[in-house]
Amino acid sequence: MNGKASPFVKWAGGKTQLLKEIETRLPLNFGTTIKKYAEPFVGGGSVFLHLLQHYDIKETYISDINCELVTTYRTIKEDVEGLIDALSEIESQYIPLSLDERKDYFYHKRAHYNLIKKDSNSDLDIAAHFIFLNRTCFNGLYRVNSKGDFNVPSGRYKNPLICNAKNLNNVSRLLKNVQIVCGDYKQSDSFIDENTFVYFDPPYRPLDTTSNFTSYTKDDFNDDDQIQLSQYIHHLSEKGAFILASNSDPKNINPSDDFFDVLYSPLHIERIGAARLISSKTKSRGKVSELLIRNY
Repeated sequence: MNGKASPFVKWAGGKTQLLKEIETRLPLNFGTTIKKYAEPFVGGGSVFLHLLQHYDIKETYISDINCELVTTYRTIKEDVEGLIDALSEIESQYIPLSLDERKDYFYHKRAHYNLIKKDSNSDLDIAAHFIFLNRTCFNGLYRVNSKGDFNVPSGRYKNPLICNAKNLNNVSRLLKNVQIVCGDYKQSDSFIDENTFVYFDPPYRPLDTTSNFTSYTKDDFNDDDQIQLSQYIHHLSEKGAFILASNSDPKNINPSDDFFDVLYSPLHIERIGAARLISSKTKSRGKVSELLIRNY
């Protein structure tokens, strides 16, 4: 590899800032006797990419319910040169434009993306547009409406890096032997056994109504979904898998809210500091507590 592989998209709730906290809590035998890794909510993949570059992992499974994100991972794995060519062309068209022209170009590409993203024969086109929109939309968010259409507005960046060929090639090499799945996290069950370390980073439970941003698919991840996930984690624990999960800490807002403490009461729950936006109000910006939950 030519340098370090890093996430190819900006992703809300990405774990780059928590990598050191996560690494200090890895199972002791990870990379020796524990040589399988699964990440069923892969998102931007900061944890997954970091672990693959620093540990001896023989089998890896990643998945996400956002099928366009998964299509992009698969395209990077299988046709990275084609993707680099497509992104280079978009970049050469976009960068010279004025701010107003860039906005028109963005909305044209967004409309095209919403038309093609259900077409299984357009994987390369979907992946190129996915990355372009992510690099040029407002705050790098990924949000869809009830119809499943991507609806984030254009951002205002002076010189966005749309095609990072070096990083895409590095990510592609890491993905060579990785199983990539579009689907619900429960589909990971057949892969996971007593020799597997699993990291769960689901859509966080919102701390208040202004921070309720979980719609990166057309279906929200609500409290019932959080309960089902906890049941699945307990199921995997019974199989002997090593589980680490992250989530928001409701006690940031309500000290008596024991939602996760009850759900994961048999497991080890730690509260760590993280820089997050927990409200639209300026006074609520800054360091908050997040949960790291593990069964070992």
